[in-house]
Amino acid sequence: MIEIPILRDRRPACPICRRPEAEEFRPFCSQRCADVDLGRWLNERYAIPEELDPDAPPPAPDSED
Repeated sequence: MIEIPILRDRRPACPICRRPEAEEFRPFCSQRCADVDLGRWLNERYAIPEELDPDAPPPAPDSED
């Protein structure tokens, strides 16, 4: 019979590297993973989905001053 070990440490995992989170950097495990996440937001790798109305006119282009 194969025994499966029960994990006692149920701390949430870091969303970047999946290691256990550190209290100081919650929800990340380190400053490095927090910086990686911030960089992804700043480089627009993450996006919040938006419902678009098909009958609405297209938005005006952003001005590049």
